[in-house]
Amino acid sequence: MNATMKLRVFLADDHPVVLAGIKALVAADAALEVVGEARDGRTALRLATELRPDVAVLDLSMPGLNGVDVARQLRVDCPPCRILALTVHEDGAYLRQLLEIGAVGYVLKCSAAEELIRAIHAVAAGGIYLDPAIAARVVGPGPAKPAEGAAPGAADLSEREIEVLRLTAGGHSNKTIAGKLGIGLKTVDTYKARGMAKLGFRSRVEVVRYALGKGWLSDD
Repeated sequence: MNATMKLRVFLADDHPVVLAGIKALVAADAALEVVGEARDGRTALRLATELRPDVAVLDLSMPGLNGVDVARQLRVDCPPCRILALTVHEDGAYLRQLLEIGAVGYVLKCSAAEELIRAIHAVAAGGIYLDPAIAARVVGPGPAKPAEGAAPGAADLSEREIEVLRLTAGGHSNKTIAGKLGIGLKTVDTYKARGMAKLGFRSRVEVVRYALGKGWLSDD
C-alpha cells in the first residue's frame, strides 16, 4: 500500500456504545480510515460488499445475520477484504470456524483497547492475528502433529507448495493466490492438495496452526 493511503476499515457491532468505542480507536490512528459501519448483519454484508474495505471488523453476535454468516458470504462477495472478528466469545470453536471460512483475525472485546489496532494492521499486511488470550487453543504448544498415515518425509514441501499453503493460511482465496503467483486455479488446487497431503492435514485450521508455528504469516 502507498504510504500516503489510509487503510479503509469497516465496522459492524450491534451495541452502539461498543461501536462508538471501536470507531474512536480506529479514528485515532492516522493510518486508518473508517469508511462505513453497521449494527446488524444484513446491513453489514450489504455495505461491506458495496464499500469493499481493506479490513472488515465484525461482531459475531449481530441480529439478522450473525458475524460468522456475514464473514462466510463476504469471502465470496468481496474476496480481497480481510475479515477480523471482534467478540466476547472465548470458545475456540468460534475461532476454528472462522479460520476455516477464511477470516484472518480474532480479537476479544476485553482486549480491544490493546489489541485491535495492532490486529488491523497485521491482517491488512497479509498476516493472521489471534488474540493472545485464545491463540493457544488453536496454535497449541508447538507445530501441528501430522495426521496418522502421513507419508514419510511429509514436511519436505517444495517452495511453491509453501507459497500456496502460506497464502491459504493467510485467508486468500484460490483465485487470489492464482493471481499473486501467476498460475492457474487448478495448479493452485494441486499444490495445496499436495502440500496438505505431505503434512497430513485435512483442514485449513491445521494449515493455519502450522503456518503460525513456522512464522510464515508475519508478512504478505
